[in-house]
Order: sequence, then structure tokens, then C-alpha cells
Amino acid sequence: MNHTVFVELLNLACGGLLVTAVLILWRRQLAAIIRWFTVQGIALTAIAAILAVDGHDARLGAVAAGVFALRVVALPLLLRRALARADADASGQALRETSPLVNVTASLLAAAVLTLLAYAVSRPLVALTPGSPAAHAIPIGLAVALIGFFALVTRRRAMSQLASFLLMDNGITAVGLLTTAATSLTMELGISLDVLFAAAVLQVLTSRLRSTFGDTDLDELRELHD
Repeated sequence: MNHTVFVELLNLACGGLLVTAVLILWRRQLAAIIRWFTVQGIALTAIAAILAVDGHDARLGAVAAGVFALRVVALPLLLRRALARADADASGQALRETSPLVNVTASLLAAAVLTLLAYAVSRPLVALTPGSPAAHAIPIGLAVALIGFFALVTRRRAMSQLASFLLMDNGITAVGLLTTAATSLTMELGISLDVLFAAAVLQVLTSRLRSTFGDTDLDELRELHD
């Protein structure tokens, strides 16, 4: 692959990864969050595929196929099934994040600050390989992980927190792919299976909470405990 084309494609895929993270943080409708999470999975798959083609690495090609199967097909399917089981009330509040701890404007400002923080923290790591386009994209993966963690601690519905956890994992996976082109296929598949298992467990817990208490809003469940 031509170096210029490689850099442009990698930048485009990494840009898509970051933009979708901000959109997931911005949106409150759970169906829209799942759609953007699927698009982000495509961007993550593109990063792995671009690195595989440029490095002529069959193992990374297999990782790209695994990322597509898990993060574009399997995990969004689990999220959609969990969402379909939600008993939406007349106002449809069961299908959206109604009262996050931080409003939309503050969330977007926080995303900007976290992105700047990711670039500052990643500077020594990027300096290790200054001529590598993949290394220069590492701050984007870290920014996505930080945005996912921020969403995880500010969302109140279990479904939103599950999507935020998966967003954070996408960022961690992106950092792993960009840090080294020699990613172990066995390690990557093992981590992916762990994420799939965790998502399945969280889906079961969400369904149990809904069937037992009628809702998955963590504040309302805390009031029931009190």
C-alpha cells in the first residue's frame, strides 16, 4: 500500500472512531447509541484491516475479521435484543437516558478536555516512534477509552452503562492495535471473548432488573433499597 494512502486511510478510520465516541456521548436515545456503536465497530475493523494490509500481516487480518464479527455483528445484536425487551412506557422514557449526571453541553466539553488530556499523556509514547503514523494515532484510541469511562460513570441506566463499557473497550482495543502491529491473534481473540461474555452477563442482569423492579434506572433502584 502506498504510504500516503495508508496514512490518509488510517487517519480517516481513527477520525471516525473518535467522532462516533462523541456522538455516543451526545445521544440519549438508546437505539441511536447502539447504531453509532455499530458504526464505531466498523471504524475499528477498518483500523485493523488497514494495518494488516500495510504490514502484510495475516494475523492482523484475522483480528480484523474477529473485530467485525464481535463488534459490528454480535455485540450490537445483543444490545438490540436487550433494548427490544425494554417495556417502554407511554412517554418512551425506558428507551432513552432521561437524567444523566452531566448534561449534554458539559459532556461535550468534557470530551474535548479528555481528548486534549489523551494527547498530552500519550506524547512520550508517540515520541518513541516519531515516524510511525500508527503511533501518532494512539492518542485517539486513548481519548475514546477516556470518553467511554466518562460516559460509564455519568449514565444512570444499565443499558447506557453497558454501551459505555463497550465504548471504553473499543478505545482500549484501538490503542492495542495502534501500539504494535504484531498483536497476538490468540490474545486479541481471548480479550474479545471476555468482552462478549461480560456483555452477555450484563444483558442478563439488565433483564433480571427489569423483570424484578420494572426499570433499570440506577437511581430508582437505589431508592427502592433505601
